[in-house]
Amino acid sequence: MREPWNWQAWLRRGPTLLAACCLAACGGEGEIQRPTPLFSETPIEYPIRLWDQDREGRTLLRVRVSDVGAVDSVEVVESSGYAAFDSAAVEGARGLRFSPARRDGKRIAVWATVPVHFSKRPRPDTVPILQRSDRL
Repeated sequence: MREPWNWQAWLRRGPTLLAACCLAACGGEGEIQRPTPLFSETPIEYPIRLWDQDREGRTLLRVRVSDVGAVDSVEVVESSGYAAFDSAAVEGARGLRFSPARRDGKRIAVWATVPVHFSKRPRPDTVPILQRSDRL
């Protein structure tokens, strides 16, 4: 039997990952089609110690997405100010998968910027919407 969805546990295990892949200049001719994230859940875990201390933060990462969509390099561009958040973001980013970027129809490797938000508050698009019933 499947357990009911626990949004608090999900938030603790899956910090908000905005895969706003902002590509660095790659040079060359032709327009680049950006890589697209392929995930339904983030592989990034909220460090339990910081969760218990009500800490929140944002780590900005730079990831290299290979021509097959795997992340093969990760760098911290902006630290959250907490080593545990930064380490969790880097560790989890290694498990991200993307559809690869393309130029002129050919798959290419690119660098992309990925912000990782560690927040205990749910994002508006992750909270179930309760609809009011007009029926009595």
